[in-house]
Amino acid sequence: MTTKQAPNTLQKMGLNSPMALALHLPSRYEDGTELATIEECLVQGRFHSIQTQGVVIRNQALFRPRRQMLVTIEDDTAILQLRFLNFYPSQQKQMAIGAHLRVRGDVREGFQGPEMVHPAVKAVAPDAPLPKSLTPVYPASAGVSQAAIRKAVTQALRESSLQDSLAEFLPKKLMAELLPSNDWPTLQSAITYLHQPPADADTQALLDRTHAAWRRVQFEELLAQQISLKRAHAIRRERHAPSFSDGKRLNSLEDRLLKVLPFELTNSQTKVWGEIASDLSKAFPMNRLLQGDVGSGKTVIAALAAARVMEHEFQAAIMAPTEILAEQHYLKMMEWFEPLGIQVVWLSGSLKAKEKRLAQEQIETGVAQLIIGTHALIQETVRFAMLGLAVIDEQHRFGVRQRLEIQQRVGSELFYCHQLMMSATPIPRTLAMTYYADLDVSVIDELPPGRKPITTKVVKDGRRDEVIQGLQSWLSKGLQAYWVCPLIEGSEALQLQTAVESFEQLTQALPEFKVGLVHGRLKAEEKAAVMAAFKTNEIQLLVATTVIEVGVDVPNAALMVIEHAERFSYAQIHQLRGRVGRGTTDSVCILMYSEPLSIAAKERLQTLRETSDGFVIAERDLSLRGPGELLGAKQSGDAMLRFVDLQRDAWLIELAQRAADRLLAEHADIVGRRLERWLGSRAEFLKA
Repeated sequence: MTTKQAPNTLQKMGLNSPMALALHLPSRYEDGTELATIEECLVQGRFHSIQTQGVVIRNQALFRPRRQMLVTIEDDTAILQLRFLNFYPSQQKQMAIGAHLRVRGDVREGFQGPEMVHPAVKAVAPDAPLPKSLTPVYPASAGVSQAAIRKAVTQALRESSLQDSLAEFLPKKLMAELLPSNDWPTLQSAITYLHQPPADADTQALLDRTHAAWRRVQFEELLAQQISLKRAHAIRRERHAPSFSDGKRLNSLEDRLLKVLPFELTNSQTKVWGEIASDLSKAFPMNRLLQGDVGSGKTVIAALAAARVMEHEFQAAIMAPTEILAEQHYLKMMEWFEPLGIQVVWLSGSLKAKEKRLAQEQIETGVAQLIIGTHALIQETVRFAMLGLAVIDEQHRFGVRQRLEIQQRVGSELFYCHQLMMSATPIPRTLAMTYYADLDVSVIDELPPGRKPITTKVVKDGRRDEVIQGLQSWLSKGLQAYWVCPLIEGSEALQLQTAVESFEQLTQALPEFKVGLVHGRLKAEEKAAVMAAFKTNEIQLLVATTVIEVGVDVPNAALMVIEHAERFSYAQIHQLRGRVGRGTTDSVCILMYSEPLSIAAKERLQTLRETSDGFVIAERDLSLRGPGELLGAKQSGDAMLRFVDLQRDAWLIELAQRAADRLLAEHADIVGRRLERWLGSRAEFLKA
């Protein structure tokens, strides 16, 4: 089947070539190779989808209480009712009295006895033979029938161009050395098998995607992805970037910054700074991810990197996803750098036109040495004089396409700026190995001295009054607290309403204390005023929505109450909890929940009570949400790994990495065109 012949409906699904159709693998299978009597069906079909057949003895179209069609079939053993809530005249005709139907579905108890609702139906002769293989069921868009996809796939598998595309390219010797056993099929055999499995196939292994045919396809997909990322890593090393060595300068900006800091670096921070300083001294762009749990001290590492760059008369920029987080960076950098004579400039979307123009002029002329802001920094209107370093905080929130890749020309020389990505959400190892394989990774795995562990308690919302009494006792000691309102998916208005209600209730219950309210709909200056008042202890209790998830640093606020904690994800609670425990006071986080709790929510709250290890929490989060949300890649709309499950198939990743290294080193000539056949445009996506 050629691209030109593909129907428009298939084109819209991206099934516009034999290769695309071949890689559009089934999501499940129907076993049409077995047939039960209606009597057997009434017993077994209550647990799973089952196939039976019989002759139509009754067909009624009803219009009350709602429009529906009831069809009754029988065989020699029993009768069964079929119920259709949506139907067409052609279906009434197909299922007329006397017709012989083969049907598949789950049996449930209806008003008039056992029934199947909307079963799959096929009119057949009473002695029609059963299929000799499992029937694939494909992912499909509205208006695209399974029959059309099956026909197109069958046609594609016969195409000679596909045979060439799926031909083996892994050298036999390499395959023998790397693959765990010799029972994996060739790629072409694997794909054909998955589309057309025989009747005796291990259905469960096919559904679980652990069959040898699936393993071959998963390995191939991971191999293509690893090659793509490793090539991107190599390409970056061929680019030119300014080299920033320390040169052992006396009284350098870096040294002066370390002297004004009110603390000393931890051993972990010192080690990480050494890795980053080494990167900055190279003549190719740094591309490093700095991981560190909430409160581990990533900001000071970013400041040291900026100091190194500014010492060489280049600019540094720090970009954060929210105004609150960006503003925290701005205030902290002002505190550290202004006494050292550094011009720090703020740029965000909320600035007035005149202020924005002034900031842009300072950036373009080089007056601005350190620039801090939101995504406004990557607008086309912003031109840097000489940007040497871009720091991107909480980078997964921007989406993978928004990593800064700034190239500039100084005289006749083209160079790229160094990049440092930071994340307080630890990246699970399997995710780092697959999607961040082109980055160098540093981890701050030690909290600053004096930080106390956070005690996490889980309580029912029926004890709300008791929690408020405890809160009153806490505030009476001169300490401050957060009260975080529930996350209400898809309804900012409802979330705001809940926040306002909690604010009013707590203001009434705690009249001797000042209660503040901050939420997403406040203007930037109003939000800043509330946060400033909280920081100076003019406000003792801050009622907030998740706008305080990142970037708020108030050491005196050592208690947090999160209501309806069951509505939050692992990562959200871990981030929120990180707002306390920033001083020397014993800190507490209370997770207040409403019943009934789902099994997943119960497990989540239990895990959060037992551990504050960000990496353990990240692994649990990955198993629940998948890589798309953790990466921010869902914003891009690009498909990522389609056949690999990072939890189930983790053992395959290292195998694919080793194979990619060997192929690039020993068989670089065959790599490029094979990447194109497998990834297509996604190869560029993975390099972003």
